Amino acid sequence: MTTFDLTEHGLPALELMARIREFERRMPLLSEEGLIRGSTHPSVGMEAVAVGVSMTLDAKDAIASNHRGHAHTLAKGADFGRTMAEILGRADGYCGGKGGSMHIGVKELGVLGTNGIVGAGIGLATGSALAAKTLGDGSVAVAYFGDGAANQGVLAEAFNLAAIWNLPVIFVCENNHYAQSASFEQMTAQTDLTQRGIAYGVPSVDVNGMDVAEVYEASAAAVARARAGEGPTFIVADTYRYLGHMAGDTEIYRSAEEVQQWRDRDPIAKIAARLIDAGVLTQEQFEQLELDIVADVDAAEQFARSSPFPEVATAFVDVYAAQTQEAIR
Repeated sequence: MTTFDLTEHGLPALELMARIREFERRMPLLSEEGLIRGSTHPSVGMEAVAVGVSMTLDAKDAIASNHRGHAHTLAKGADFGRTMAEILGRADGYCGGKGGSMHIGVKELGVLGTNGIVGAGIGLATGSALAAKTLGDGSVAVAYFGDGAANQGVLAEAFNLAAIWNLPVIFVCENNHYAQSASFEQMTAQTDLTQRGIAYGVPSVDVNGMDVAEVYEASAAAVARARAGEGPTFIVADTYRYLGHMAGDTEIYRSAEEVQQWRDRDPIAKIAARLIDAGVLTQEQFEQLELDIVADVDAAEQFARSSPFPEVATAFVDVYAAQTQEAIR
């Protein structure tokens, strides 16, 4: 098992989580300003899952995400400016402004796409894992999804295929306890989600999704199994989103006290405290890091705001296959 080494992994994990947090906290503000068309779904509070998993992956590995996918994309190595430009629907975004918040794909980073269809990324990642096994390239695939998607039929199908074909896929359920406004406990009779994977012969583990070290170690073990040809793993990460399901959410379905209880377990504060206690980081250095991150994300936001909107002439570019595109001209 690969252990999370505080000296080696702690500071990079802290910096990336804090950078994603600063990026995500701006999403509701940009939405209120009218700069984001449609919905946007921040993952403030959930950063440890994306970062803990991504730190165990290589560039050639693939991920398939969901509607709350900015953190997954950024943790996999996406540029913050180009990601924000895509969310704002600008030409310099990864998809030329056509994907927006819920449909960002980055081929060169193995980001198969965020996805507005609940559970859709599960099938995509499983298919990518089948391709990896067929090609024998040693890569793995990760499917990110929430507790609501755990009730979708595609998960059962993917578990079964991945298990019988020994596919190199890691299923990561970010159980943030709410599928929009429906609580996990109200919507799921068997609240131990690991039983879903076990029933299909998929090794399954529960982890504290508010602890980046714990997520990292579970993911490292799963990736090692997958690369060794030992098949899939199911990781259930217990986590929480501090903000609403989407920008503008009234959040009448939960109490301020509940949110505060989870904020008291903050993954960024937790790893920062560990680093300071271990002498790897000082309080002054942490405060300076936070200032530097704000400046960096300021620059990313300015890049996105300054990026032009796509030209109308590009409306059908990348929509159809090349042959079809030529035929409709």
